[in-house]
Amino acid sequence: MGALSNLRVLDLTQVLAGPYCTMLLADMGADVVKIERPGGDMIRSNPPFVDDPETEAYGGYFQSVNRGKKSIELNLGDEDDRADFLSLVEAADIVVENYRSGTMEKYDLGYETLKEYNDDLIYSSIRGFGDPRTGETERQGQPSFDLIAQALGGVMETTGQPDGPPTKTGPGVGDLFTATLNCIGILAAVNHREQTGEGQYVDTAMYDSMLSFTERAVYQQSYTGEAPTRRGNSHPTLFPYNAFETADGYAVIAAFNNNHWAELCDVMGREDLAEEYPTTAERLEHRASLRDEIADWTLAQTNEELVSKLEGRVPAAKVQTTEEIFDDPHVHARDMLVPVEQPGADRDVEIAGNPIKMSETEPRPRGRAPLLDEHRAEVLGEEAERAADD
Repeated sequence: MGALSNLRVLDLTQVLAGPYCTMLLADMGADVVKIERPGGDMIRSNPPFVDDPETEAYGGYFQSVNRGKKSIELNLGDEDDRADFLSLVEAADIVVENYRSGTMEKYDLGYETLKEYNDDLIYSSIRGFGDPRTGETERQGQPSFDLIAQALGGVMETTGQPDGPPTKTGPGVGDLFTATLNCIGILAAVNHREQTGEGQYVDTAMYDSMLSFTERAVYQQSYTGEAPTRRGNSHPTLFPYNAFETADGYAVIAAFNNNHWAELCDVMGREDLAEEYPTTAERLEHRASLRDEIADWTLAQTNEELVSKLEGRVPAAKVQTTEEIFDDPHVHARDMLVPVEQPGADRDVEIAGNPIKMSETEPRPRGRAPLLDEHRAEVLGEEAERAADD
């Protein structure tokens, strides 16, 4: 039994932000029914595949964020399929969609309509620029992706090397952070409904979420009147807090408080630096020359040597490749790599586990991603399956 095993979620989302949100709900036990348009989620065919995309049901992109869900295929423009969808709404707890603003209204399936079928329904949307119900802007209705959200929200301007171009983060934070916030909003609405019996509309915009994500840039702009920009791996107010090249790679060192700074200098055999620059302000003022001192020392160490010398005294870690992550005992002890079936392949694949750990209702991937329309009979009944076959 998961913590959310009493909830049914109708998931009309596709690609990444929406599916990641409903994936979190499914991992925590919710019964998530993925309602796919004819042909299915556009990301089903996206690579990578284990071997043969012609025989495998879907690629890793779809598998990762749709594990543990059920699938039915509905055309909301078809009268019978629309009726089937509304019958599911009557018994659902939550509806989640990530279409452009106004799309559900075209089918007369917006929040106000669905409330007529289920007056305590929680209806949640993830959009690039939010929904007019929660604050109308001229951007609504425009398409948005992770790259757009990172560009507008300040992430790209503050990511990358000082002499390099604006850079997106590797992971799709515009999607993933927005999805996580939306999940929090849904669970808050569930709690409110438990207390009052009232459903409500939950809206999370990718642009808004990126402003929240770049909170440091916002207060820096307000306090200093200067627009923050790229600083590479360094931090504007903490030092040393950076990545350093080693003899066989890169490692990070976070020794910005006075005690850690003194410990670092002791390990380096440079107690004179601790005595000469004992305060944060002094270290920040001379950060360029101090960084050179540390960089010369780290370059003479391997990653293993550096981390072993600092372990237990100064926060430090090597910059790991994904291959090294797969070999890390910590990752396996924390169940952060989970094997699932890959339909059409001759072996299982591994996907990222759930980082939320609970003592009684452990969140976890609850099986592979679904085949398209795999659960029609289970969700709509045998009669609906026969009608689809006909």
